[in-house]
Amino acid sequence: MWHSLRRPEVLATTLAAAGILMVTMGARQSLGLFIGPIDATTGLGLATISFALAIGQFTWGAIQPIAGAVADRFGPGPVLVGGIAVMALGSAMTPFMGSGFGLVVSLGLVSAIGSGAGSFSVLMGAAAARLPASARGAASGVINAGGSFGQFVFAPILQQLIQRIGWMGAMWSLAVMTLAALPLVGRLTRAATTPVVHTHVDQGLRRALTTAMTDPSYLLLNAGFFTCGFHIAFLVTHLPGEVNLCGLPAAVAGWSLAIIGLANIFGSLYAGYAVSRYRSKYVLAAMYGSRVLLIAWYLVMPRNQWTFYAFAAGLGFTWLATVPPTAAIVGKLFGIRYLATLFGVTLLSHQIGGFFGAYLGGLTMTRFGDYGWMWYADMTLAALAAILNLPIREAPMVAARTLS
Repeated sequence: MWHSLRRPEVLATTLAAAGILMVTMGARQSLGLFIGPIDATTGLGLATISFALAIGQFTWGAIQPIAGAVADRFGPGPVLVGGIAVMALGSAMTPFMGSGFGLVVSLGLVSAIGSGAGSFSVLMGAAAARLPASARGAASGVINAGGSFGQFVFAPILQQLIQRIGWMGAMWSLAVMTLAALPLVGRLTRAATTPVVHTHVDQGLRRALTTAMTDPSYLLLNAGFFTCGFHIAFLVTHLPGEVNLCGLPAAVAGWSLAIIGLANIFGSLYAGYAVSRYRSKYVLAAMYGSRVLLIAWYLVMPRNQWTFYAFAAGLGFTWLATVPPTAAIVGKLFGIRYLATLFGVTLLSHQIGGFFGAYLGGLTMTRFGDYGWMWYADMTLAALAAILNLPIREAPMVAARTLS
């Protein structure tokens, strides 16, 4: 499978998309490290700050289909440049916000809109349009691994910056680092689009959306992805709080997030491999089912730093590795003409789950003093997601290879 990426133009396009995602996702997935320091400085409270980040989770998802539709119509370049610039602006604004409403504006809206416009739906769509069909599965794994590598890089760096120059200086540094993705946009969009023989009739964007929203397989896929968003948002937002509850140093949270990112590099690459050999719905069911077992293991283990690191490594393997098989199913069901838009809608479902994962985690902690109920809810939803993926209509792999 990996030989399909050996052509220089294919590899360059794939790495450019992965590099952009490394910055936008690495920055976004590390924001939970700022909750404690912001609370200590502003006294806004965990629930208020969690709500702002929960709004960010929803906004990041809501912008995906919009950004995807604009990219499908006008090309990905303007969308990506605008998204990166807006994301940097949101980070730069945040230290000036001393109220819950201000954090909703800076982190919940501005930063999230920017990071969403520079994320999966636009990047996956842009890469798919510029790569031959034989390279798309492997490329999706590499691109997804870029986002995970960003988390591995950004989390410990930001943790150190928070400790050394304070959270405000760290947030301004994050704004500058975000702009480093801009040169990669030109490299991605310079690549010529690849002619595609579509096996799905192009009936227009509106008709494609209507068809998708009445397809039971698409709805089941979105329902499962809702759970993935709940799970990830809860952890990136509240893992630092869980570490603090256990009396462990803040550095454990930073390194745990970094380990999640590192493990997901391998998980994403494996996911890219798996979707070329197995039905994607079975890959997704196995990933969601593994999370049930892993959380159950965590709940019975002693809460020390090694438990957190092992837990992070296990979680990381499937963390965002759900993206390649999910995108693959969307492409198999409806083709790639409107992949950016339709996968954007699926990501919106993911982030509705993300809103509840981030916000309910803060409410649970405020009400009960720990995250116990959230862990049980997470296990239940993951089990349901594994089951919901099984009835999805997906052609056997021999037939699926002919789809574009």
